[in-house]
Amino acid sequence: MSNAYDVIIIGSGPGGYVTAIRSAQLGLKTAIVEREHLGGICLNWGCIPTKALLRSADVMDQANHAKSYGLTLEGKMTADVKDVVARSRGVSQRLNGGVGFLMKKNKIDVIWGEAKLTKPGEIKVGKSTKPVVEPQNPIPKNTLGEGTYTAKHIIVATGARPRALPGIEPDGKLIWTYFEAMKPDVMPKSIVVMGSGAIGIEFASFYRSMGVDVTVVEVMSQVMPVEDKEISALARKQLEKRGMKILLESKVAKVEKGSNSITAHVETKDGKVEKITADRLISAVGVQGNIENLGLETLGVKTDRGCIVIDGYGKTNVPGLYAIGDVAGPPMLAHKAEHEGVVCIEKIAGLPNVHAMDKSKIPGCTYCNPQVASVGLTEDKAKEAGRDIRVGRYSFGANGKAIALGEDQGLVKVIFDKKSGELLGAHMVGTEVTELIQGFVVAMNLETTEEELMHTIFPHPTLSEMMKEAVLDAYGRVLNA
Repeated sequence: MSNAYDVIIIGSGPGGYVTAIRSAQLGLKTAIVEREHLGGICLNWGCIPTKALLRSADVMDQANHAKSYGLTLEGKMTADVKDVVARSRGVSQRLNGGVGFLMKKNKIDVIWGEAKLTKPGEIKVGKSTKPVVEPQNPIPKNTLGEGTYTAKHIIVATGARPRALPGIEPDGKLIWTYFEAMKPDVMPKSIVVMGSGAIGIEFASFYRSMGVDVTVVEVMSQVMPVEDKEISALARKQLEKRGMKILLESKVAKVEKGSNSITAHVETKDGKVEKITADRLISAVGVQGNIENLGLETLGVKTDRGCIVIDGYGKTNVPGLYAIGDVAGPPMLAHKAEHEGVVCIEKIAGLPNVHAMDKSKIPGCTYCNPQVASVGLTEDKAKEAGRDIRVGRYSFGANGKAIALGEDQGLVKVIFDKKSGELLGAHMVGTEVTELIQGFVVAMNLETTEEELMHTIFPHPTLSEMMKEAVLDAYGRVLNA
């Protein structure tokens, strides 16, 4: 078998393996290099298994409120942490095997090991320094090993890893990253979550549903700092109503370790220090690109703040070398990586009308309880950009389906350009908004105006009706409020 390819992709996360499939579809001889597990962090330790955990949390929440639905459960609902974790790992293992199947189906060679760029168009693959860990299925039969490989085009898709703060480095026992938080041996009685981005808040929500005493520490002035302020404030209110303690404009300055607990020294904006003792601390202060030991320096690849610099099509400053996904910078989201990879490979293949990545239309979702979802500009960002805007809002409390579900706490908010009717942004908090947001994403990609949305018929009774009502509200025409 020849070691020469049209395309080699380093990393098999959602960006890498999807790009490999599209590459093979376009008739390019393709290989993918993986050092640890097919599917990358997202499938094995991120997006997918966390949603499985959060599903268990949702069932627990519903069971604890069964009486409000006219139902009576015999005895007390309890969680078996081992079974909850086992279900989550099983979901990942199933999908992990699916990626292996897709590689075989599309005749994509899998090269097992760690890749290093040696010169333009060439990589050397050595033995992986990271052990293959569960839920990795048996290594696919279409797998190659150590050696030198060449390709006309090499795409770096090595992803990212948890960022560590100096002095508060995760130790795997008392200070956790999402790796440890995803598979606890026993359920802690209390935790401190450092950071309230999507990762931090999702774990905070999961553990709170499991009955854990949760304190969230956030250095910014709102939870989920990238979200619209109004949406963030409503989410915070609901999280606190569930019993979560949230400290804003605060930071964990120091952590003292006990034999089986930590004491976090939390410094507030006024300089005061509050000591919080808990069983565990989850460090969720962001992620950083995996750019080390790839040989980027040898080739003179330009990087910035720990990520590879690219143009809108994934090109680096080195001919024939590309980067996609987390390693290519924010937003560090799986769906961004997938789309970025498809754009990159279609441009490489010379397809006509390939559009550069438009980051303003990438949706963001946080799967806590309540869920938060958004796309486009926040109200503040729209104003900062000098846009003359119309803002529409619609409450879950006025929607029949939400009331019937017993999920009447939430809000849909839309932002339009007053002159053109362009939809600039949409922001939601409440049940299942991570499923609703795609409607606004499609609308923005089609350059839909307020008039077209107003003339769209939404089915009744559904949560989606709130999307139209919010649009109507922006123009003083709301019907059911």
